[in-house]
Amino acid sequence: MTDAVNNVPAAPPVRRSRDIPMLVERARAGDPRAVARLITLVESGDETLPQIAAALAPYAGQAQVVGLTGSPGVGKSTTTNELVRALRSRGHRVGVLAIDPSSPFTGGAILGDRVRMQDHATDPGVYIRSMSSRGHLGGLSAATPQAVRVLEGAGCDVVLVETVGVGQAEVEVASLADTTLVLLAPGMGDAIQAVKAGILEIADVFVVNKADRDGADATVRDIQGMIALGERGPGQWRPAVVRAVAVRGEGIDDVAAAIDKHRGWLVERGELRRRQEARAAAEVEAIALGALRARIGSLRDGTELSTLAAWVAAGSLDPYAAADQLLAQIAGDSTGNPTGRYERP
Repeated sequence: MTDAVNNVPAAPPVRRSRDIPMLVERARAGDPRAVARLITLVESGDETLPQIAAALAPYAGQAQVVGLTGSPGVGKSTTTNELVRALRSRGHRVGVLAIDPSSPFTGGAILGDRVRMQDHATDPGVYIRSMSSRGHLGGLSAATPQAVRVLEGAGCDVVLVETVGVGQAEVEVASLADTTLVLLAPGMGDAIQAVKAGILEIADVFVVNKADRDGADATVRDIQGMIALGERGPGQWRPAVVRAVAVRGEGIDDVAAAIDKHRGWLVERGELRRRQEARAAAEVEAIALGALRARIGSLRDGTELSTLAAWVAAGSLDPYAAADQLLAQIAGDSTGNPTGRYERP
C-alpha cells in the first residue's frame, strides 16, 4: 500500500495490528490510533502484553502522574478538563485516563467522562481515554497501571487519572499517582465526615470545588482542622487546601500551583523515587498474583483442587495445610519438578 499523494509506502493500519514494535514507534511519534490500539491490547489482557511491557519499559517514570478522586458529583471531570487546559498552556503534552463504573449486571459502562472533555478532542497534544472499571474495586481499572505506561511511552509529560465516583475506602489511586487530589464540595457532610479514616487520608492536595456555594468556608475549616490533627515529623508534607469553581475555571491555576509545589517536595525529599518504586512493586505483585490465580483456576479443571477440597470438607485436612500443599504443587510445576501426589493426613 502506498500514499497516493507522496508516492511513498503508507503506514500499515493499526486498527487490528499486533506488531508491537511498530505500534510503540508510532505511539512515540504521537499517533493517537497507535496509542489507542496499545491500550486496547492492555485492557483485553492480550497475549502480547509482556511484549508491550518490555517495549515500554525504557520510558517508565518519565511522566508526572496525578490522580483525581472524590465522591460522585463533586466535579472531577470538570476539574480534569480545566487542569488539561492549564497544563496545555504551559506546553505540556497531557494524557487522561478517565475510569467509569461498569454495571454489575451487564458489565457495560457509559464511558461518559470523555463527553465532558470535548474541548480538547481536536488537540494533538492531549490524549483522552475512558476506561471501564470492569468490576475492579478501588476506583480504578485493573489495566490502569499498564495504560499509564502506554501514555508515558507516548511522550505524555503529565498523566491525569480520574477515578470513578468513590466512597470512603477506595484509595487505590494513591498507590498509582505521584500526587493525589481529593475533591470535595460543600454540603457533602459535616465535620465528623472530615475526620473519618479513608479517602481523606490519601490527599496530597484537597480541592474544595463549587466553592461559590454556601458552606464552602465551613468545608475548608473542617479539612484544615483534620489536617491539624495529623501527626507529622519535620519536613513532612502538609496537604494543601485549595478552593475552586471548576465550571468557571476559577482556582485551577491555584490547583496547578499546589501540584507543582508537591512535585518539588517529592523531588527534594527523594519521595518521588520511593513512590515510583512502591508503585512498581505493587504492579509486579499484581501480575504475579494474577498468574497464580490463573494457575489455580486451571487446577479446577482437574482433580487436584477437588481432592484437597474434599479432604478439608471432611475435616481430615485443615485449609492452611491444603493451601500449603497446593502452593507446593504449583511451585513444583513451575520448576519442572512436581512434588508428587497430595498427602492426606
